[in-house]
Amino acid sequence: MKKACHLSYIFFITLFISSCSQVKDIAYFQNTDEKTITPQIQSKSESLFDPIIKPKDLLSISVVSTEPGASRIYNLITPQTNAPSGENSIFSQPALQNYLVDNEGYINFPVLGKIQIKGQTTKELAIKIQDMIAPAFTKELPIITVRIINYSVNILGEVIKPGKYETTNERLTIFEGLALAGDMTIYGRRDNVKVLREDAYGNKKYITLNLNDKDIINSEAYFLEQNDVVYVEPNKSRTESSKFGSAENFRISTISVLFSVVNIAATLYSAIK
Repeated sequence: MKKACHLSYIFFITLFISSCSQVKDIAYFQNTDEKTITPQIQSKSESLFDPIIKPKDLLSISVVSTEPGASRIYNLITPQTNAPSGENSIFSQPALQNYLVDNEGYINFPVLGKIQIKGQTTKELAIKIQDMIAPAFTKELPIITVRIINYSVNILGEVIKPGKYETTNERLTIFEGLALAGDMTIYGRRDNVKVLREDAYGNKKYITLNLNDKDIINSEAYFLEQNDVVYVEPNKSRTESSKFGSAENFRISTISVLFSVVNIAATLYSAIK
């Protein structure tokens, strides 16, 4: 009985130590305090993320001014379409023409023709178009708004809801992306998250993130870029369990529970005796 009692103590101590280790592996932003964490940047403006335009991006560009006649020629409207259903035909609402960035980084803009925009931010493109069309306006400069309307990331691996996620605000941190995917499962490795990224010139690279580290905000992949692929690697526990089928895992779990029950019963019997 004493041997069973000792085995029970060893089992629960091991379980406690294992639990502490798992909590340490799962927690985000470890070793933080109440002080403000300042990103390692050269100037204050660099802390504000602005997306870089890449080939295959779909852009919405609007030109607004107090001179409708001057701005109208730069705002192409897509033709209305209707479904042929007799008298109750349904017409689509008119919308601004979108612009697809080709592989060479050009868009074909009204009046201006082909414009090279690859590698520029949306803000830089807005300023560039404003400078190019400024001579057509006599009262004041027009307001140019540029947005990427197919801004999306792909999140795979040990997350609750893997898939492709789109955003309309052109700003998505790694934690916001994981939140869209329902967060990681308990089997995901927080210290080895991979981000596959392709830049505006077709160069691809892997970036490794440690989400346990409080300095994650200084990583180049803290802000996700359009078309990034985030992969959450499974931990050792998940990898080991994948060697067995569901039936084997059930048997192992059952045996572990029975072993625990026997040890508890033996301990209680020894204490009563």
